[in-house]
Amino acid sequence: MGTFRLKAGLHAFPCLFAMKNPYRLLFLLLLMVAAGFAQDAREALGPKDNGKARGPHPLAELMRTKTSSLKAELRGVHPRVYATDAELDQLRQRARTTHQATWQSVLTNLRALRTEPAPAPAQARRAQNEVGIAIAEAALAFKIEGDRRYLDAAKKFMEAAVSYDVWGYTYNKPNVDLAAGHLLYGLGWGYDLLYHDLSEAERARYRDKLARQARLLFDHYQLKPGRSFSYSQNHVFIPMAGLSVAAYALYDEVSDAPQWAALSRAIYDRVLATYSPDGYYYEGVEYWIFSTPWIVHFLDAQAHATGEDLYDHPGFRRMHAYVAHSMLPDGRYVFDFGDVYEGPITRAGIGDEYRRANPNGRFHTNYNLLYRLAARFRNSEAQGVAEWMKRLNHWNAEEYWTLLWRDATLRATPIERQPRSHYFRDHEVVFWRSDWTPNATAFAFKCGPPEGHHATALLKQFPDWHLSAGHAHPDAGSFIIYANGKVLTGDAGYAGVPMTEHHNSALIDGRGQAAEGRGHDAFAEYPYERLDRLRLLEAGLSSKAVQIRCDVAGAYAADLGLTSYVRTFTLVNGAFEITDEFRAAAPRTFTSLIHADEKVEAAGERQFLLRNGAAALRVDVAAPDKVVARSEPNFLTAPGPPGSVDKGERQRRGERLRLSNPEPATNARFVLRLKVVR
Repeated sequence: MGTFRLKAGLHAFPCLFAMKNPYRLLFLLLLMVAAGFAQDAREALGPKDNGKARGPHPLAELMRTKTSSLKAELRGVHPRVYATDAELDQLRQRARTTHQATWQSVLTNLRALRTEPAPAPAQARRAQNEVGIAIAEAALAFKIEGDRRYLDAAKKFMEAAVSYDVWGYTYNKPNVDLAAGHLLYGLGWGYDLLYHDLSEAERARYRDKLARQARLLFDHYQLKPGRSFSYSQNHVFIPMAGLSVAAYALYDEVSDAPQWAALSRAIYDRVLATYSPDGYYYEGVEYWIFSTPWIVHFLDAQAHATGEDLYDHPGFRRMHAYVAHSMLPDGRYVFDFGDVYEGPITRAGIGDEYRRANPNGRFHTNYNLLYRLAARFRNSEAQGVAEWMKRLNHWNAEEYWTLLWRDATLRATPIERQPRSHYFRDHEVVFWRSDWTPNATAFAFKCGPPEGHHATALLKQFPDWHLSAGHAHPDAGSFIIYANGKVLTGDAGYAGVPMTEHHNSALIDGRGQAAEGRGHDAFAEYPYERLDRLRLLEAGLSSKAVQIRCDVAGAYAADLGLTSYVRTFTLVNGAFEITDEFRAAAPRTFTSLIHADEKVEAAGERQFLLRNGAAALRVDVAAPDKVVARSEPNFLTAPGPPGSVDKGERQRRGERLRLSNPEPATNARFVLRLKVVR
């Protein structure tokens, strides 16, 4: 899901533009192929093989024993994956009564009537993803409305999907990645919904294409001795969700479709087991928006097609709290830990990522997912969060699902009556706000292992699971503060090479946390048991005051000899204080970092202003007595093209203030007092 910036890189080859067209194209293709194989070798986003292992794969038993058979009453029946004809009748009634306004908005904005499908080979970023969603949307619209225009539009996009010889990027993981998941889902559900509205020739063409692509994906994920999968990573569970939909759509028509269903069900057994029990999403809010709907698409297909309900997971019961508390008070952006857009650039309302995050001027959050969770768990708080985000005029990529997901009879707890703070214990993240108005003061503080404490035991229990936590950042002990309508200090956003210096955290002898600097995954080859030591020692939260203490030492490599690092974060009477206490076995230079969206200004002796428009945060250095202070541009490696996310361009995102002890020492104490000013 990295940003595609190949064009910028081509300007390094002026000879390319002097070539005759055929040679220029060939050279371009060679560059793209090279980009596909330049990915950080430590980051495995799907299967990874250990050639020395022997014996049966653990998933083989799960494929054999877990439920993946189509219900008997659905054999030979279409539609069946998400709804039957009788259930479509109920949806038609909703569309004309309780859900009329939402449904009319779906019809007004129907992709397949407003746009054309990308022509083959459709290599623009997410172009094929949009085709998959457009098929499902138009097919459902036809089944609800019976308007021939919707059928014709759906078939136009279905034909486009068939025309793509490669599903996905030709230069990176062709046929087995995110676009394959989207198209298997869209074409699979479209085939199922429109089965009786298609000619035999059309059914055969769509069925054959689905079977071909499903087999390519199934073969890529075939079980082998020693093979492991990144179950908790979206590049696994999105394709597997698509494979499941295709399997149930073709279950009694293609001989090997039951095997596709069995594999996706087995893999999802691990996906669900490794999902965080506290509801926090470790890849960041942008990836929650992009990824989590696919878990729900799998769960819904599994429940409807087989009768097996797998929803009852503590993380899904608490997910609404993650979404609600991740929203900034103004509702136009988020507390952006992890790989989330472009930090200060996006927060300023400029740049390509801002436009992508706000299609048609509406913040894209996919909040309607919460309607499904609210209905399943009869959770009025989840319903209330969804209704709040609806009032904020947020946007859903698949608004048509609201027709199926939203239970209009479920009471919604107003957001103003919901808790104003939350402690996610598995990930050691705290959110707090003074109230639920846009004028609130709010902060987020993070101090846990990248995939939560639960991962420590599961990594031992599941030798077939490997982590791929590149979208998480080496940012333990970091914080984001919002007041006066602005982020006053916070994160730098999606990075191709995440570094601790991009966060309000600390460096030891100039080095950051984990194994940063070697690629997109800062945690690859770093012992998770050491990361598991990261934890909050105290989380005192009240409506007027906050005190948080965090043990951060485990985030730093053992060779730095850091014996203790405790950060204390307090909020009293509207003023923040950050205290860092370091101890090391040998003399070290300790550096505390704090970031400004726009600039850092000297405002007096040992005093600085972090500027963001008309708002500012004053930083007073109360300790140590002697400190070396330096402000500098916050440069980072932006994400590169898919497959080479760590090869992006150098980009400036705000400024940072570095505060260090003047001479190496075995211990140091920094105290920063932060005051919101106008």
